[in-house]
Amino acid sequence: MTAEEQTGEGQHTIPIEGEDITSKKDGGVLKLVKREGTGAELPMTGDKVFVHYVGTLLDGTHFDSSRDRGDKFSFELGKGQVIKAWDIGVATMRVGELCQLICKPEYAYGSAGSPPKIPPNATLVFEVELFEFRGEDITDDEDGGIIRRIITKGEGYSKPNEGAVVEVFVQGTCDGRVFDERELKFEIGDGESFGLPSGVEKAIMAMEQGEEALFTMKPKYGFGNAGNEKYNIPSGATLQYKITLTAFEKAKESWEMNTAEKLEQSGIVKEKGTQCFKEGKYKQASVQYKKIVSWLEHESGLSDEDEKKAVALRLAAHLNLAMCYLKMHEPSKALENCDKALEMDSTSEKALFRRGEALFGIKEFERARDDFQRVVQLYPSNKAAKTQVVLCQKRIKEQHEKDKRIYANMFQKFAERDSKKEAEKVKPEGKENCEEAMEALWCGS
Repeated sequence: MTAEEQTGEGQHTIPIEGEDITSKKDGGVLKLVKREGTGAELPMTGDKVFVHYVGTLLDGTHFDSSRDRGDKFSFELGKGQVIKAWDIGVATMRVGELCQLICKPEYAYGSAGSPPKIPPNATLVFEVELFEFRGEDITDDEDGGIIRRIITKGEGYSKPNEGAVVEVFVQGTCDGRVFDERELKFEIGDGESFGLPSGVEKAIMAMEQGEEALFTMKPKYGFGNAGNEKYNIPSGATLQYKITLTAFEKAKESWEMNTAEKLEQSGIVKEKGTQCFKEGKYKQASVQYKKIVSWLEHESGLSDEDEKKAVALRLAAHLNLAMCYLKMHEPSKALENCDKALEMDSTSEKALFRRGEALFGIKEFERARDDFQRVVQLYPSNKAAKTQVVLCQKRIKEQHEKDKRIYANMFQKFAERDSKKEAEKVKPEGKENCEEAMEALWCGS
C-alpha cells in the first residue's frame, strides 16, 4: 500500500520515514532523529515540557510554527493537552534533541481535521526541538515545594481524599541515602503517626490508583527546620520520596451521606479527634474535627432535635479546632474558629477564653484583655481568666512604655534637626566662605 493510499492524500514532497514509536506498532507515529540530545533522562508523564515546533502538511505546506511566533510552546506531557502523537513522541526525546514526527490522522486531528489549515484525515509532519522539561508542582500555591515525576501512570481519575484509607509503598531518600522503605496502610490525616511528613500525604492525594511517582519535597513539606532524629535527617533538608499507590478507599463525601449518617459519623470522628488530642497528635485531631464542620456546616431542613445535635457538634468542633491550632502555634486559625463558635454561642466560656489566648498570641493585648474580662464577668469563678487579665494589663503597660521611648527619641531627633536649621540661618557672614577655604586648604595639603 502506498503512502497516499494509507493517508488518503495525494502528492507529497516529504518522504514518510522513521521509526515506529507507537505501542501498537501500527505506524501511527514515525520518528526520525535529526540531532541527538544530551543526557540520559527522558521527560515523564505530567512533566512540563518546552519545545519549538514547525508543523507541515505532506505537500510541504506550513500550517503552524512556534519559531515564527518567537515563543517556545509548553504543555504537560501525557495529560491530553496536545495531539496524541505529541504525547507519544516528546516522551522519547532528550533535551537538545531535534526530530521529525510523522503523525497519522488517528494520532493527530482525525477525520474532522482542524479547519481551515488542517484538512480532514491529514497526515501531519512536525519538526520538534526539546529545550527543557521539569516536574509538576502539586502544591496549592504552586510554590515549588512538592515536585512530581510520574514513573508509571495510574488508572482512572479518582484520587484519595482526606480520610481515605490508602495502601502505599514509600521509599524516602535524603542526599542519596534511603532512610525509610516500607509498605503502609493508613488513613489520610494520620500520616504523622507513621513518621511521614505532611508532604507525603499531600503527594498521595494527587495520585491515581496504580501510579508510581517520584516526589521532591522542600523542607516546608518535609521535616522542616527541626529535621528528624529517628531518620537522621538534618535541619532544612530536601527529601525525595518514591511512592506507589497500590489501592485506596475514599472517605465518604458530604453529598454521599444523609443527615442521619452525617450526625452518626460526626459523633464517631469527634471521639477519634479527642483521642488524638489526648495523645498530643494535634494535627491528626484537627483533621477529624474539620470533617464535622464540612459535613454539617451547610446542612439545612433539619428537625428540631437534629438541629440541636448538629449545632452542638459544630460548636464542639470549632472549639476543639481552636485548641488544636493554639497547640500548633497557629493563633490566626484559632481566632477564626473561635469567631465561628461565638456566632453560635456568644457567651461560650471556652470560645471567649481561647479567643483571648489567640489574640494574645498575635499581640492584640487590649482585645485579648476584653475577652478575658468578659469571661470574668460571665463566669466569676474562672481564675485563669483573672490571671490572664492581669498579664494582658502588664503587656499593655510594657507596650505603652516602649511606645513612649520610641516617640521620645523621635521628638528629640526632630528638635535637634530644627535647632540645626535655626543655627544655620544665623551663621555669621563670610563664615561659609571661610569654612570652604579651610576645607580646600586641608584637601590640598
